[in-house]
Amino acid sequence: MTAYDFAISGQHYLFDVQSFAHTVLAAGGDAYSYGLLDRTTQGVIDDVVSGTSELGVVMQTSATADALNAALAEAGLTFHELAVSAPLVALPASHPLVNAKSLAIEQLADYPYVYFAQGEDAPIAFYEEALAEVPRAKKVACTDRASLTELIMAINGYTITSGILVGITDGSALTTIPLKTSVQLHLGYVTADNRELTVMGERFVSHLKRSLDYYAQA
Repeated sequence: MTAYDFAISGQHYLFDVQSFAHTVLAAGGDAYSYGLLDRTTQGVIDDVVSGTSELGVVMQTSATADALNAALAEAGLTFHELAVSAPLVALPASHPLVNAKSLAIEQLADYPYVYFAQGEDAPIAFYEEALAEVPRAKKVACTDRASLTELIMAINGYTITSGILVGITDGSALTTIPLKTSVQLHLGYVTADNRELTVMGERFVSHLKRSLDYYAQA
């Protein structure tokens, strides 16, 4: 297994990418080995427990927080909340509902739902999308951000997201519309209870907090 000088693992959200880049640029150096690892929620947990990554960046919803925090505690991890955000529907410009001011989940019933695969046995609390528990007649699982974006555009589908891109262009082809729901997204990071953050870890968290404070909208 590769040993990194510094690594983080995250779900497939984009708000950690810019923060990681700032941390790497600030550290400088003539030689280094860093890792920015996109994982399932279980993968994030496994990486932080094993020490592959110093910390993990995750989203939990107000509906799933208790269950996810219980799973984290069982693994010896703690979630640190940095921001609260309202979920958004992400659609392509060609979508019939793209001009809506807001959308209820029922209005999307006829359209393909595209989401990040978590594995067959993953609990609902591990899913990265708000209202993941709502039954869908048409759904497609993806394992990476680029495929999800391209597929949504190709099949006129949708997903539920934070909409926080933080200066990254990937995903900007999609339009985001407020979702009518009382559920909120809790954005933050997880750490191992038996390890302190390094200087790099602290710097990353500082950059992440500033980004989320600026971009997150509840």
